[in-house]
Amino acid sequence: MRALLVVNPHATTTTAAGRDLIAAALASELALDVVATAHRGHAARAAEEAVRAGADLVVVHGGDGTVNEAVNGIVAAAGTDPLDAPAIAVVPGGSANVFARALGAPRDPMAATAALLRALAERRSRTVGLGRVELGTAGRWFTFNAGLGWDADVVAAVERMRARGRPATPLRYATAALREYARQRREPRSITVELPGAAPEPDVRMAFISNTDTWTYLGSRAVRTNPGTSWAGGLGLFGLRDLGTPTVVTSLREMLRPGGQPGGRHVLRRDAVASVRVRADRPLALQIDGDHLGYRRDVEFVAVPEALRVVV
Repeated sequence: MRALLVVNPHATTTTAAGRDLIAAALASELALDVVATAHRGHAARAAEEAVRAGADLVVVHGGDGTVNEAVNGIVAAAGTDPLDAPAIAVVPGGSANVFARALGAPRDPMAATAALLRALAERRSRTVGLGRVELGTAGRWFTFNAGLGWDADVVAAVERMRARGRPATPLRYATAALREYARQRREPRSITVELPGAAPEPDVRMAFISNTDTWTYLGSRAVRTNPGTSWAGGLGLFGLRDLGTPTVVTSLREMLRPGGQPGGRHVLRRDAVASVRVRADRPLALQIDGDHLGYRRDVEFVAVPEALRVVV
């Protein structure tokens, strides 16, 4: 089996020694090529080129941003039938590793590598749905979440800190979230959410879009906005019409509580929809799988079932 290992050497929890051990373990069972990413977009291009060259599997060792790029590269090369494309597998190497953890992969990279080799030996894989963000004539696939507004502002703030050499940590995300929350209280945004077959929902203050149940992780704690959403169904929408302290505190408590069910008078929640369109009165930050993608006023999110094969 021909495989490509895409490594992000700058990911939060990757090390040179660990990368060498993972590559050696995989090379013992696979005809393996290794690419270390050097810039944004490198993982997408490497995955796409590997697919066109006949690779059977793309393994990603990095964070969710690197995984997202590789997924986009695989699907771009696969054309109209993604299931004919190589499978993807993930060896966690980032700070959150949401996609890998939602799949049930071990958090330890060496344990994840051993689990991957067992899955390959047993010819075990599964298909998952993806979300797609329609951006005019272009688009971008996402594996677990996307958002316009508050969460994307937090992602952008943490990316700026990382550019200054500060690692991404749960504390930095929490601090950025509090700072952006205070800013949005001072400068409220107006968002309109459109769902299929329903009247538009105006005056929404923030909107999270999920492609599977766990929206993200805060250290070891799962953050769950839409427990009824899965890769087998549609997208989950979680919005707040009010950013007052009681609404936000109550929502966060439910999002962090095991078995929690976020809801309430000021919550707009749908767990399985085919698409969501979000319009804003001014450009807002957009994030996809924890990657800041600039600023937009009008974005459509679409569910695409059975779009990707994953070895897990």
